[in-house]
Amino acid sequence: MQRETTTTGHDELRRQSRLHSWAKYLQVFGTFARNSLIRDMTFRVDFIIQLISSTSFVIMNLGFYLLIYQYTNSIAGWSQFEFFVFIATTMLVNSMVQAFFMPNVQEFSELIRTGNLDFALLKPIDTQFLISLQKVSWPSLGNFGVALILLFYSLGHLSDGAPSWAGMLLYPVYVLAGASILYSVMIALAATSIWLGRNQSLYDFWFYITNFSRYPMGIYDGRWGTPMRQVFTFVIPILIVINVPAGILAKPLDPAYWKLALFAVAATVVSFWASRLVFQKALRSYRSASS
Repeated sequence: MQRETTTTGHDELRRQSRLHSWAKYLQVFGTFARNSLIRDMTFRVDFIIQLISSTSFVIMNLGFYLLIYQYTNSIAGWSQFEFFVFIATTMLVNSMVQAFFMPNVQEFSELIRTGNLDFALLKPIDTQFLISLQKVSWPSLGNFGVALILLFYSLGHLSDGAPSWAGMLLYPVYVLAGASILYSVMIALAATSIWLGRNQSLYDFWFYITNFSRYPMGIYDGRWGTPMRQVFTFVIPILIVINVPAGILAKPLDPAYWKLALFAVAATVVSFWASRLVFQKALRSYRSASS
């Protein structure tokens, strides 16, 4: 009886320790975000220019598709406002990746070259967390607001009516899952800098493959398109990043997206686990600047 009580006490201590650890990491991230905002506000003109520039690009891209829909009723089975939900989802995912991860991952190879990675390794915090979230690009979140406006406007004009409650509840979950998959690919490619030094070509490869996620998977058909769809869905799960959340929201009656939604859960977990494995293995191969 005493042994069972002791075991229960140890389990409770471990649970409290994990909760304390999560709270500590959230507090650290809050500090990172606040410091980044202070830094951006120090150069307010630059902040405003970046905000206007990114927002203008999004609006011009939206105007391009408005022109296309003057000559067609659908693109790969997506009507105009269904496709605008797709575009809004793309903007939401990309703005999160560009705001939270891209500024940090871009500097990873520079940390290795200058030896500043040594200081990151010495800090009493998870190295991947520190390297991935130390800076926040607040101007990139301007697209997030534009995306929300476009999303709610498009949902109000869907021909099939309002989306299902299940779709609305699961949508933010799969948006976060999509951002997690893109981050996993990005950090895994960045980790190869430890082995290869400057790996700009591999980092550019991230942009090339993520371009596939910007379009509905229905366009990948035929002799060449079908193999590409299979590879970028089940091997490198880029196509599910946008198609799954946009599909369950804009096309709730299509069972194909609900089937992919189940696979997306596993793909997110495996992608993050694999990227974590690559990053940890790369760190074990790292030789400090003093060695």
